[in-house]
Amino acid sequence: MSELLRLTQIRKSYGIGTPIETEVLHGIDLVMQQQEFAALIGPSGSGKSTLLNIIGLLEPATQGAISMQGKAINYTDEKTLTQQRAANLGFVFQFHHLLPAFSAIENVMMPRLINGMSVTGAARTEAEALLDAVGLKKAMNKKTSELSGGMQQRVAIARALSLKPALVLADEPTGNLDTQTSDEIFKLLRRFNTEFNTAFLIVTHDPRLAARCDRIVELVDGNIATDRVNPAH
Repeated sequence: MSELLRLTQIRKSYGIGTPIETEVLHGIDLVMQQQEFAALIGPSGSGKSTLLNIIGLLEPATQGAISMQGKAINYTDEKTLTQQRAANLGFVFQFHHLLPAFSAIENVMMPRLINGMSVTGAARTEAEALLDAVGLKKAMNKKTSELSGGMQQRVAIARALSLKPALVLADEPTGNLDTQTSDEIFKLLRRFNTEFNTAFLIVTHDPRLAARCDRIVELVDGNIATDRVNPAH
């Protein structure tokens, strides 16, 4: 496997220059390889979502450097940031952020539109194949507002994979689902990890889910407390 992501001494502060300035990440060093399947765990307020946002190029670090597939990220160049997100990253959130007035297949193709790409017949065929892979072929023309929570989460996963990203960032992807649906979603993520060689970094409070990942990174008070390979894998 080759290096996919490198964070070097990442620090993040809020309220800079004010009496309430607070540093929430304190010099994070993290390397991920292609095709890794890792969990990011830690108590509430430890900085997990902030770190995920920085890795996802959704907000800049206050200090430090980030590189993706060997290319340094320049946060001042919004065009390049957009291109990097489109080329390398997919996102799955606990709350799906789907567009309820649009169909499942339209939501899956939405990243193409957002990134200024044309929606060709081939793109639609790929979107159909992704929805088929997540078990939603028969529901692809239904509005997402008509789908159950588990079905919406599967649409969100298909959307995250629509541009074939190297890395999918998942923030509590099974947090509001029942045990059976959570298990189905996890198996689906694993399947794409294997079939598409997609790396996953999954934020979770669920110890059972974390225990099924190949690597577990624990964040405590803005620092990496432990970073270990799961011996069960």
